Amino acid sequence: MKEQTLAHIVQNFLRLDSDTAFVCRRGYRFRRWSYRAVAESSFQMAREMEERGIGSGDKVILWGEDCGEWVVAFFACILRGAIVVPLDRSCTIEFARLVCRQVNPRLCCCSQGQPQIDPLLPVLMLESQSELLARHSRSPVPLLQCDSQATAEIVFTSGTTADPKGVVISHRNILANLEPIEREICKYLKYERIFHPLRFLNLLPLSHVFGQFLGLFIPQMLGGVVIFQDTLNPSEIIRTIKRERVSVLVTVPRVMETLQDKIERDCDLEGTLPRFRKNFEAACNTHILKRSWRFRRIRRRFGWKFWAFISGGASLNAETEQFWGRLGFAVIQGYGLTETTSLISLNHPFKLGKGSIGKVLPGREMKLAPDGEILVRGESIAKSYFQGQEIKPVSEEEGWFHTGDIGALDGQGNLYFKGRRKSLIVSPEGMNIYPEDLEAALRRQPEVKDCVVVGLARGGNAEACAALILQDKGLDPEPVVRRTNESLAPFQHIRRWLVWPEEDFPRTSTQKPQIKLIQEIAHAKLEKAGGDQEGSGVLAALIMQITGRKFEKISHESNLASDLNLSSIEKVELLSTIEDRFQLDLNESSFVTAATVGDLEQMLSRPPAHEPAMPWPRWSQRLPVEALRILVYYLLTWPATMIMARPRIRGRNNLRNVRGPLLFASNHVTRDDVGFVMAALPLRFRHRLAVAMRGELLREMRYPPKEMLFIKRWAEQLFYFLAVALFNVFPLFQRTGFRGSFAFAGESADRGYSILVFPEGARTQDGNMSPFRAGIGLLATNLNIPVVPIRLDGLYALKIAGKKWARPGAVVVTIGSPVRYAPGTDPSQIARDLENKIAELPRISATN
Repeated sequence: MKEQTLAHIVQNFLRLDSDTAFVCRRGYRFRRWSYRAVAESSFQMAREMEERGIGSGDKVILWGEDCGEWVVAFFACILRGAIVVPLDRSCTIEFARLVCRQVNPRLCCCSQGQPQIDPLLPVLMLESQSELLARHSRSPVPLLQCDSQATAEIVFTSGTTADPKGVVISHRNILANLEPIEREICKYLKYERIFHPLRFLNLLPLSHVFGQFLGLFIPQMLGGVVIFQDTLNPSEIIRTIKRERVSVLVTVPRVMETLQDKIERDCDLEGTLPRFRKNFEAACNTHILKRSWRFRRIRRRFGWKFWAFISGGASLNAETEQFWGRLGFAVIQGYGLTETTSLISLNHPFKLGKGSIGKVLPGREMKLAPDGEILVRGESIAKSYFQGQEIKPVSEEEGWFHTGDIGALDGQGNLYFKGRRKSLIVSPEGMNIYPEDLEAALRRQPEVKDCVVVGLARGGNAEACAALILQDKGLDPEPVVRRTNESLAPFQHIRRWLVWPEEDFPRTSTQKPQIKLIQEIAHAKLEKAGGDQEGSGVLAALIMQITGRKFEKISHESNLASDLNLSSIEKVELLSTIEDRFQLDLNESSFVTAATVGDLEQMLSRPPAHEPAMPWPRWSQRLPVEALRILVYYLLTWPATMIMARPRIRGRNNLRNVRGPLLFASNHVTRDDVGFVMAALPLRFRHRLAVAMRGELLREMRYPPKEMLFIKRWAEQLFYFLAVALFNVFPLFQRTGFRGSFAFAGESADRGYSILVFPEGARTQDGNMSPFRAGIGLLATNLNIPVVPIRLDGLYALKIAGKKWARPGAVVVTIGSPVRYAPGTDPSQIARDLENKIAELPRISATN
């Protein structure tokens, strides 16, 4: 890599032939970007910035979800010579405003739902980027002549209450880190062709330099695919790895720990944990192929293309590394800081040093100070900090940067992480937490007399713990911590705390709190008390976040329905949020029946019950089955529909210039509704239609009771497979499992299938429509495709009369105009609107 700036990377994208470069999940859909599409959109975005007068040295804030649009905005800034100021998507609005006042940006590119930083700052929404840029040419823009030492980005690393401190990173800093990696990659490119394309599931935020390296720079050297996902739920991660045939998972140690817990918990629920542990011990010091075969059942869950973890952002404990290595996966660790432009050392994928953080990369010097502190210098080290309009040097005497971390070297040159020298707390998620920020937030609470925040060890990293001295020792500290957390970013939330038993903290002769002693006492007391206190305080914050409502008090006894007024949709959103927050899987049945906050806390404290998985019928959407389905439709279903009652079709012209996929929503009258809807649709939708059917009924057909007569049981299972194969039905659960149903609907839409649902959830009993379930609204917003209302008239009269057929035109199918709903629209409002639109469709009788 001989380029002087990062702009040449965008031009390289035009030469890569991969159909897919980036994959981003939005709701239940996946959007895919090719390398050429990213490059051309970057050229368009650069022209948009030029129109806005944004050029060399101007600053642009990127604040949003990791997605293709974020990548486009980043490279457009590089092309214009503008300076990127990436903000973590979870940072608070207060922190964002502090950064804004310091850098004086010209533009903010953000996701929908992010609060406004400054009413005078122009905003470009990432979700509407493609529509805005459509008027610009896709041809390459001239490359600006830019010095390699020019600033590429400023990455802010502090919290919400201290003055933000930005690390100024130049083009040369980034390129100096990429060059030795590229040289090593070139040695193995001929072998990569066998597995091409390599797919990276990147769970590190692009606002961090390590996330950028594994999301924007290194995969493109291999022509690889980068997948972004908006959830850290372990089941979703495993599903994505298998469905997208991921090769490498890029993540933080905390996620690897939750995936380990998921594997062990599932083995326990299946009753295979003793056998798993026996195999685990037997796999010690065996060849990787033998280990892979021994744990083939587990590896099958991830897919056979998955082979490695890349862990960064925090220290990985030895037990977690050993666990995944013993299962036959490669665990690659790297070490670096924002000031070192991510990497100082990196493990070689094929020459792993167990327990180490790799060997120092070429192009930089590293030495250990007398006290063991890691010192580094080289071209990859940032030159300065940006803080309060002041420029401060990063390195100290003779250009050495003091990392503040303690390390050790072995005889082979492998570097080992031994701990931290400064008060900075690095969480298992790889986020930097400054105790001073948390202490300042706590002291704003009137009940707090004094406080000290310390880090409690957790797998080589730490969690923030608050030792509190309250104005009144009888006060409950939980509401104090909860209110404090409301002013902090999610990664800064205080999860463990204790009330200090004395009138004051132990202090040094200079009256500074004795941090080490306080840390030891806090650890002993919390371990004795049973560990985490992350209960209703965090749940209360999540409930207020989901509902947007403030509650004076949320206690264990607070009723979710009567006291907190949680709707069914809010409970679904709360379920997903809790799973992401705690990184676990919850039982949907138990969650739906939970009545109080205390019930939710009990769910978090005990393992979920094991339920047999309902297989999702992906096989029905494969070419042979699809061809058979079309053949059978025209041989049997279509003639039967025409003989039964040739329907009159109205409004088909509303679909004349519309392309799928679409979400069709129809009233529900009889079991023959599907046939009439299919007959009314144009061929391009009729042949690629996935039909939602009540999941509970399908489950009973797929898994009939064992006490049922075997012939009848076989008949039920036969009917299940015929329904799935001939009508492409999939289960839409009404009580539990509905999130899986929605996810499968998203997969179907990604494959080009339109979706047919009956929002009433049951067939009409009196000829009138029943109220629509709010789930249709949730499905519409997360699929983000047009919704087409359909009404069936005339079928109820046949049903009441007991007739099997009717004269032509007695049944009328009316198709309404497609309607789109903006992301974030209230699902209940969408359900009511669709119900009204179907009711208002013109009624056409057979005599007209």
